Amino acid sequence: MTLNTPPVAGPGAVRTAPEPTVRRTQAFIGGAFVDAQSGRTFPTFAPATGRALAEVADGGAEDVDRAAAAGRAAFDSGLWASPSVRRDALMRLADLVEIHASELAVLDAIDAGKPITDCETQDIPEVAHLFRWYAEAIDKVFGKVSPSVDGALGVISREPVGVVGIVVPWNYPAVMLSFKAAPALAAGNCVVAKPAEQAPLSALRLAELAAEAGVPSGVFNVVPGNGPTTGRAVGEHPLIDAVAFTGSTEVGRAFLRYSADSNLKNVVLELGGKSPQIVMSDMKDDLEAIAADLAGAAFGNAGQNCTAGSRVLVANSLREELTERLAHAAARIRVGDPLDYATQMGPLIEPASLARVSRYVGEAAGSGATVRVGGQAVLEETGGYFYPPTVVADVTPDLPIARDEIFGPVVSVLGFDAEEQAVAIANDSSYGLAATLWTHDVDVAIRVSRRVRAGTVAVNGYSEGDITTPFGGHRMSGFGGRDSGVEALEQYTELKTTWFTLR
Repeated sequence: MTLNTPPVAGPGAVRTAPEPTVRRTQAFIGGAFVDAQSGRTFPTFAPATGRALAEVADGGAEDVDRAAAAGRAAFDSGLWASPSVRRDALMRLADLVEIHASELAVLDAIDAGKPITDCETQDIPEVAHLFRWYAEAIDKVFGKVSPSVDGALGVISREPVGVVGIVVPWNYPAVMLSFKAAPALAAGNCVVAKPAEQAPLSALRLAELAAEAGVPSGVFNVVPGNGPTTGRAVGEHPLIDAVAFTGSTEVGRAFLRYSADSNLKNVVLELGGKSPQIVMSDMKDDLEAIAADLAGAAFGNAGQNCTAGSRVLVANSLREELTERLAHAAARIRVGDPLDYATQMGPLIEPASLARVSRYVGEAAGSGATVRVGGQAVLEETGGYFYPPTVVADVTPDLPIARDEIFGPVVSVLGFDAEEQAVAIANDSSYGLAATLWTHDVDVAIRVSRRVRAGTVAVNGYSEGDITTPFGGHRMSGFGGRDSGVEALEQYTELKTTWFTLR
């Protein structure tokens, strides 16, 4: 069975958020907005229309140098060393994020093509929560005393690394920056952030709000620019002591080279994923709820999510029924203008993304797979980059659509006959970021979750956990640390042992 294209938002939309006022587009260095030293700018585009939103400062290596120097000076001054100063400033920043939540939500909606409802109800509240949670943790994380021999005392403490470079993608602009900046700042570091060139606007506004909250000049710097120039400058700069990067595996490798070629800075990588969603044969009575959850896992944020549930592995006895229900769930998702409150899924970020998704689906169909819903670009008259929720059945594990990270609203359905086969297919990937397992059998849940190689395994519902649980991957999904949890604080610190000889 093949369904029609999912509904698209049109004249019947309920209400639309106002287009944003873009306040600042310069780099934010040393507590002030400044032009790029070269004077160059680049356009940021609205993916829903293809139109330019603003011209943004195109920071180069010299601007990263200014930001790193500002961060180093602020760190060495000791102005950010006091736990109470950090706590109060970050708490005020969380308050300001809440006060300006509507503005930040609209910026991310139009700059990244995210549905305004998601930005208002999920993303921006999460930004405030991150800064508040890590602010509250500042005076609650302690060092240790070793069980040393008589006549000695060993004190084990954690100290901030110094200046942290942050390079983040465009899929969750404000959230991804905050995932890294909040614990890095809470740990006592200064930050040089490079937002994605496709969606830099909310990062610049957050830097402005941080200054208003009392974060000292030079502590929170933002340098927009492109990856090969600005991102590389962050990775290679000798005054930057650690880099936290989220993005593709290919660019993650580049950051390891930058570190090796410069000061051997610590590199924290959160990279791609191809997350399996495993549905065991005992779930026959729950398929409608499972299909709804699978649709959210695969098509949330137009599938532009590193943990997107893009591989559904289902027991063959349930495969046809679940595929049909999943296709119906996908067909009900409303695609359209991200500023329209009726929209459930917005566009892809840029033309290259649209071309890549289209290519993968076309190649799969040419190899014998069946497109059950979606499969062709929509709303082309808008000038935007819209691709509908797409379910592809009759997929075999060797097809690229089942192995590569597509980063779009496409889910592949694969069948299995036994638990061993499900685990083998799930682990037959170079990635290891996240997975979901559906079963009522507690023994199966424990066995399979132990054997699936992923940083997070959710049971009976797609989830990345919450702020209390560390998030990160295995293998080509990254290494070096974790977002969220107290563990995120630790990755922006260095261990120090102080050994006292008692006399």
